[in-house]
Amino acid sequence: MIDIHCHILPGLDDGAKDMVQSIQMARAAEQEGITAIVATPHHMNGTYKNEKTAIEQNVRLLNVQLEQEGINVDIYTGQEVRLYGELLDDYQEDKLLTVNDSSHMLVEFPSSSIPAFAEQLLFDMQLKGITPIIVHPERNAAIAENPDRLFKLIQNGALSQVTAASVNGLFGKKAKALSLQLIEANLTHFIATDAHNTTTRRFGLAEAYHSIDPDYAAYFQENAQAALSGQHIEKEPPHHVTRKKKFLGLF
Repeated sequence: MIDIHCHILPGLDDGAKDMVQSIQMARAAEQEGITAIVATPHHMNGTYKNEKTAIEQNVRLLNVQLEQEGINVDIYTGQEVRLYGELLDDYQEDKLLTVNDSSHMLVEFPSSSIPAFAEQLLFDMQLKGITPIIVHPERNAAIAENPDRLFKLIQNGALSQVTAASVNGLFGKKAKALSLQLIEANLTHFIATDAHNTTTRRFGLAEAYHSIDPDYAAYFQENAQAALSGQHIEKEPPHHVTRKKKFLGLF
């Protein structure tokens, strides 16, 4: 299995605090059957700023450590980029990372909203040859309130990635229900862990794949391999999420 979203690099953000924790995470991933991890530190989210050079250096160091430890997990470069106005300027200045230098970039919305400029920026990214992968849409309040906000972005060419922990119910019933709805509506294209540690924010990727339809699981795994290899992601036509109607305040 390939994990395209993980906070495994030591000391860069709210993921692994040091190399000891990074190694613990890699060992847990290996035990679960994960063979490749894209390291995706937060960037420009208001707390953390991790540019390309620092990430590449840390990935090299971690791979050396894992080889010495005999852990058969390969770490690749990536970044979880909060949408911001100068994103494309910084990309042109070689400050940003895609998934393993492919054409796919993980992008993040604020947890409570979708920026007003998001639709235009995601479109402009595609004009520059970057396919945005919207991470954890099931945990975004605006999308939870109105999944058609995501439908429009996917229809316009973006991809999305739901979190294994959401599929597994660890972020609550609503996040799990919405994750499954997005999967069934072809509004998401990857499952990844967004793992930060081995306890409260663990991997759980195998569990998530085993809990959904095998055809979807195979599709998501193929997409993860394609993203890592820089290949095109085949998309199924998206559908609108069907919500149950409420009657007199009751389901």
